[in-house]
Parts: sequence; C-alpha cells; structure tokens
Amino acid sequence: MRTAESETREQTINYRWLATIAILMIILGIIAIIFPFLATITSTLVFGWIFVFAGIAQIIYAFQSKGAGRVAWKLILGLLYLITGVFVLADPLQGALAFTLILGVTIFVQGVIQVSLAFQMRRISLNWGWMLVSGIIGIVFGIFIWSSFPSSAVWLLGTLIGINLVFDGMWMLTLHSGQSRTLP
Repeated sequence: MRTAESETREQTINYRWLATIAILMIILGIIAIIFPFLATITSTLVFGWIFVFAGIAQIIYAFQSKGAGRVAWKLILGLLYLITGVFVLADPLQGALAFTLILGVTIFVQGVIQVSLAFQMRRISLNWGWMLVSGIIGIVFGIFIWSSFPSSAVWLLGTLIGINLVFDGMWMLTLHSGQSRTLP
C-alpha cells in the first residue's frame, strides 16, 4: 500500500525530471533562435535520417508482407523514402529549401481552409472569428514564406523549432509547478 509520503516523494522526483527536461528544451530553443541556420541544417539532417530509416523499414516490410497487397508499390514507396533521405543527407541546404517550400504551401493551404471553415462555423459558434483570424494569419505567413524564399530557408525552420521548444518547455515548467486542483 502506498503512503501519502511515498506518493509525494515520487511526484517530487517526477517533477524534477520534468523540470530538467523543460529547462533543457528552453535552453535548446534559445540556442536554435540564436543560431537558426545551425538549427535548420540540424533538423534537416534529422529528417533525412528519418526518411532513410523509414525507407529501409518500408523496403523490409515490402518483402515480408507478400500476401498483404502488392510488393511493388510498397517497394517503390520504400525506395522513394530512402532516396529522399539520401538526397537530404547529401545536401542538407537543398533539403532545407524543399522543407521550407513545403511548409509555406502547407501553412497557406491550411489558412485558406480555415477561412472557409470559419465562415461555415459562424452559424453554429460565437467564436468563429478566432478561426478566421488564425486562417488569415496562415495565409499571410504562407505568402511571407513564399515572398522571402529562398532566403527564408536558412533561418525559418530553425527559428520555428526554437520558438516551439521554448514554449513547450515553458508550459511544461509552469503547468506542473503549481498546486494541483482537486476536481469535484
């Protein structure tokens, strides 16, 4: 049977680990913001390795699952992953260019969809304006990425990753640092 003292001790240890991870994320985020080119290239290399390993796994899966669909399509998909990963690893700057362009297109399209959905949501929600604002920001940000391309490729990914790490670290640190509420 667990005592209140052992649960408190366990929560303290867990919070220390969480706080350590959160502080590390904040520090890495600040480094990424200060050195966005380094963070961009590093993240591009990580994505390259992910594509390589995904390609290898897909190729193995293609040969292991002969009865589960066409082997050729699975093999082609695995080769596409593998080749993409090799190209990104061979020239991470070109990989960063491609990822930035894809990010710009994705954010723009997401913005257009959100604006469209916001106008549909206004009939059923009083807060549809937030979705509209988010969509407009997405459209503007997508246009900004395109208009500053290719120069944005050397700093954008790293900066966004840095900002994300800082905010994730901050919420982890603050959310678990206070007293917990008891629910009724």
